[in-house]
Amino acid sequence: MRAKFPFLHNILDTLEISKNLGIGASTLHKWIKLFTETGEFGRGSGDFASDKDKEIARLKRQLRDAEGAIEVLKKSIGILSK
Repeated sequence: MRAKFPFLHNILDTLEISKNLGIGASTLHKWIKLFTETGEFGRGSGDFASDKDKEIARLKRQLRDAEGAIEVLKKSIGILSK
């Protein structure tokens, strides 16, 4: 389904919109269907009690990834300084 959404942009279709958002076209179609049927936006994936809990989980993942990158850089510096 390559429906046009002129209210979003007069030349973009759902495939182009999903590419711009960095999501799969099927995900966008699910969101559109959910909104069309219920008038509400979905909360997204994950079993979180609130948006605040979801944000905390995202930030913890981001911190863990950054700490992993720092460890790799420390090891690289050690190897290169020999």
